[in-house]
Amino acid sequence: MKRVVVTGMAGITSLGSDWASIEAHFVAGRSGIRRMDEWDRFTELNTRLAGPIDDFVVPTHWTRKQLRSMGRVSRLAVGAAEQALQDAGLLGNPIIRDGRMGVACGSSTGSTDEIKAFGNMLLNSVADGLNANSYVRMMPHTTAANISIFFGLTGRLIPTSSACTSGSQGIGYAYEAIKFGRLPLMLAGGAEELCPTEAMVFDALYATSLKNDAPHTSPRPYDMGRDGLVIGEGGGMLVLEELEHAQARGAHIHAEIVGFGSNADGQHTTRPEVSTMRRAMELALEDAGIGAQAIGYVNGHGTATEQGDIAETLATSELFGKHMPISSQKSFLGHTLGACGALESWFSIEMMNRDRYIHTLNLDEVDPRCGELDYLRGECRVMHNDYVMNNNFAFGGVNTSLIFRRWS
Repeated sequence: MKRVVVTGMAGITSLGSDWASIEAHFVAGRSGIRRMDEWDRFTELNTRLAGPIDDFVVPTHWTRKQLRSMGRVSRLAVGAAEQALQDAGLLGNPIIRDGRMGVACGSSTGSTDEIKAFGNMLLNSVADGLNANSYVRMMPHTTAANISIFFGLTGRLIPTSSACTSGSQGIGYAYEAIKFGRLPLMLAGGAEELCPTEAMVFDALYATSLKNDAPHTSPRPYDMGRDGLVIGEGGGMLVLEELEHAQARGAHIHAEIVGFGSNADGQHTTRPEVSTMRRAMELALEDAGIGAQAIGYVNGHGTATEQGDIAETLATSELFGKHMPISSQKSFLGHTLGACGALESWFSIEMMNRDRYIHTLNLDEVDPRCGELDYLRGECRVMHNDYVMNNNFAFGGVNTSLIFRRWS
């Protein structure tokens, strides 16, 4: 078995696209959530809250030809991938184009404008706005395909369009591809563009926050006063590399990936199951060859939905006990869906390496129905840990758990 390390990390969020900027917002308790006045036209949509990236600009060196096949979700994914390659010292390096590097990436869906254009065709029998690239911008694997084409990657292409676990499954399957010797380099992660239809999905389930006039007070993961989730957008990518390959080229190593677990509830599309959530974490621990006591911090999924918060914290508490520190960065960014697993993995590694862990914003009083855990609230906490876990759970009963080890 090969050892797998992280040699590049990057993300694009509503709070910035570098760790220093994002952490500054985290520490100050500033969220990226705002009222979406532009959603007022959707009269049957109850929520008006989201975490949009208002300042994303396409890099000037991207060509019109490159942009033709990329909707917003792919642009976020490719932008994060470019920054991650730069961080890894691999941007422009010919070794990524000779078959040694692949990509594993996903999103909940393709780009909104193209979905709308195809829907218009079905509803009104007109093809306005459709062209040769429309499907490529809409297809479920648009992020993975566009990353591969943009950078000329000819290794494996693994689409991971599994809603909220798209990013973490991308990292997990990329880790396994390297671990089992299929290739030495992978770009892995996920992205999501903001779309009102995704807010409507949760609105129809009575699972969105309605604190429309107080956007910075929501979402409230694990809090007794939470009233639902808030949708966000973003893109996150990691460069994963076989250890000896990284060492041979003198790469800087951020962390080692030592465990990945993934399974399915097999019960219900939207109701989470405590037992299988716990089992996903156990699978990651077994893969890492460590016991539960080795984990020093759990980055929770923390969507601020009633069923999700309760189920995941009960599973976590059952496995780790009441003294396990846990927090959720969705309290700052909203639920970035396909991007969250990648962004939260990046955050987990940054926090581990800096010994400063971000609290859950807006967590004033823990819901007594949640599992008994050490909830980080109020301010950041200084801790030294050698292992951290990142968990994500998705519609369809998809569960994932990743374990990162401090590199020294």
